[in-house]
Amino acid sequence: MDFATYQNLIDQTKQHCDDGVIAKFYDRLIKTDQTTKDGLPIFKSICYCEIRLRDNTSEIFDQPADSEKINRFPVEYARYQLAQTKTKDGTPLEEFAFLRSSEIEACKYRGVFSVEELADLSDEHAAELGLKEEVIKARQFITQSRKIKQGMDFATQEKKYLKQISELKAELASLKKSSKRRKKDEINS
Repeated sequence: MDFATYQNLIDQTKQHCDDGVIAKFYDRLIKTDQTTKDGLPIFKSICYCEIRLRDNTSEIFDQPADSEKINRFPVEYARYQLAQTKTKDGTPLEEFAFLRSSEIEACKYRGVFSVEELADLSDEHAAELGLKEEVIKARQFITQSRKIKQGMDFATQEKKYLKQISELKAELASLKKSSKRRKKDEINS
């Protein structure tokens, strides 16, 4: 989604929101009564709606999302659904250890949901969104991740080569042993 489209979503939020009420949809893992074959508990992801009063941050209404909440806060729900789709294409910002929760929320509010998306922002767009430092951190993280992956790929390839060398050495030893036996048999015959 481009910046203009997401800005339109923010403008709609301002038009359709209840005065003094802020809503946020998110996923919460809930423990079920089921367990895996190893005896570990199975969790289910459930969409929740957190509702806060603008002037009273101590009162929070946090309940599973139902059709009433979705209809009452359609733009916030659309933002939640967008975040669900976007994070499937990359690393969720929550997995990026270098961002504080306030920075993650600022990114999401501006339509950036994955580390890759954050790193791909142009410098101009990052400045417009107030995410310059976050973009730098994301780019450094991705560069470092690529280097680590290259090292892991090299190590995997090296293991394959070492196994192949070991197999070839065993085959060579077998051939030498077979050759010696033949020579010995020729001498004895």
